[in-house]
Amino acid sequence: MTFLDMLGAAEQRNQSLLCVGLDPDPKRFPGAMQGDAGRIFDFCAAIVEVTADLALAFKPQIAYFAAHRAEDQLERLVQHMRQVAPHVPVILDSKRGDIGSTAEQYAIEAFERYGCDAVTLSPFMGFDSVEPYLRRHGKGAFLLCRTSNPGGNDLQAQPLRDVEGQPLVYEHIARLAQGPWNLNGQLGLVVGATYPQELARVRELAPTVPLLIPGVGAQGGDAAATVRSGWRGTRTADGKVQSSGFAIVNSSRAILYASSGEDFAAAARQEAEHTRTTLAAAQQA
Repeated sequence: MTFLDMLGAAEQRNQSLLCVGLDPDPKRFPGAMQGDAGRIFDFCAAIVEVTADLALAFKPQIAYFAAHRAEDQLERLVQHMRQVAPHVPVILDSKRGDIGSTAEQYAIEAFERYGCDAVTLSPFMGFDSVEPYLRRHGKGAFLLCRTSNPGGNDLQAQPLRDVEGQPLVYEHIARLAQGPWNLNGQLGLVVGATYPQELARVRELAPTVPLLIPGVGAQGGDAAATVRSGWRGTRTADGKVQSSGFAIVNSSRAILYASSGEDFAAAARQEAEHTRTTLAAAQQA
């Protein structure tokens, strides 16, 4: 199955737009796990197990593993996901961006070492830094477009005066992802929920590409506004929804750290279920 096939299957099975972000911070682990980087796998595996029927995707953030020399735990975690949630695609949030020969090595890292289905990338160095990922049959790649952090304005909201129509940088990236760069049909965009107007503009320019949307939850993005701006789809005869433009709405800290007690997994499931329900209600509004 391609990455898009997996998204479609997970959407139909779990009826969800929710992406569960895995940003493990040992300082915030509950109980006896607290401060123990050797328990990263245990903590994340528990989250995966209780959200396997609620998630459209899982998104491990590589820095939270690498900072604690826990890359081996990330490898184990992706293998665990394949066992307990084989229907849910895995997006490696690594935001890589480098020349073609180096990009090929990063593609090996994401797709062979860790076995993920998609990866996040910086498009700053141009198409030849993205193309090596697109050579991987069925794999997805999400380009940073309009990110959720305030500093995104520094570059992403600047006009390109030498490009026809003088689009803003993020608008130009959206057009490239919808058009000439999308060689295998597996390209997507990262657009923050904290900027709903820009999110709507990206969806206008890129009506069919998947959007990975961080910023809901701890960052304060409005879930209902996010769905209205970023998701496109229809409702089937049996009442289910089917996407023509996927919105993969990420929540990390709000789910992972819903409780600091021994009930952390149950609390994480409750928060994930609440978010999924909120997103689903917006789809049907």
